[in-house]
Amino acid sequence: MDVQLRHLRAFVAVVDAGTFTDAAILLGCSQAAVSRSVAALESTLGTRLLERSNNSVKLTQSGARLVTRARRVLDEVARLERIAQEAYSELRLGYAFGALGKHTRHLMKAWAAAYPWLPLVFVHSNTATAGLAEGVADVSVLRRPLVDDRFEVALVGCEARYAAMDTDHPLARRRSVRLDQLARYTVALDPRTGTATPELWPPDARPAIRTVQGVDEWLTVIACGQAVGVTAESTANQNPRPGVAYRHVTDAPHVQVLLAWWKDDPPPYLAALLAMIRSLYGSVPPGDGLPREPVDRAVAATGRRR
Repeated sequence: MDVQLRHLRAFVAVVDAGTFTDAAILLGCSQAAVSRSVAALESTLGTRLLERSNNSVKLTQSGARLVTRARRVLDEVARLERIAQEAYSELRLGYAFGALGKHTRHLMKAWAAAYPWLPLVFVHSNTATAGLAEGVADVSVLRRPLVDDRFEVALVGCEARYAAMDTDHPLARRRSVRLDQLARYTVALDPRTGTATPELWPPDARPAIRTVQGVDEWLTVIACGQAVGVTAESTANQNPRPGVAYRHVTDAPHVQVLLAWWKDDPPPYLAALLAMIRSLYGSVPPGDGLPREPVDRAVAATGRRR
């Protein structure tokens, strides 16, 4: 059996993009090359992984079992490449939607003053780990739970939720809104990296959902009046957009801001990074349910310059 990485990359790209055409754009190759790679993978494994139609693809039962494992393989390969090719010449902080919002600039300045030899760089990645698993980030800012025993996670702060709507929307005239008011409209959700889910609303009062991929598409459909959105406060600070108004959602639960890193390879000065971000957010509420032990281990592991 000769499973090649390019075959796995093509298969995962088709699943993520939804079509062979969009997968080709994502990979920067031709649609025919993507089709050949997926066909080669299916031939090698002796099973069909995707059901094809004119406008979309659907995972078969075998494909659904394989795709998670394929992601794991690609993640580990990316990590091996990063370890082999890079020393810590910079500390890359991944994020998917809002970075650290209004705290981003303050963290950058404080870090540059304290550790000028190790630049802190924010990198955008619209994946479940905000670039951590993919090897493009050393630490990631997350606002969704991460259930993966390869990573450690620590709480660094909490943020209020904000609604986003086009500036001509009736709710834009209000200073704040409630969830039941938003439920009257179609709500744009990013199921991979967004902080809002249908479970914010009661089962019998959930809004119509429009699925989007990434913050740019989310903002575009909102600015065009095709949907409203619910997000963390950081998005409102980090992503002002002409035609989009943000309003505080008074009855929505706060969003936890998390930092994640590889359990067996914490980056340098992790403890200092955690302390700086926590100081910017203020005290972390007690009883958050997240372990404190990983942070204590990080102090010992990262107390020296590499």
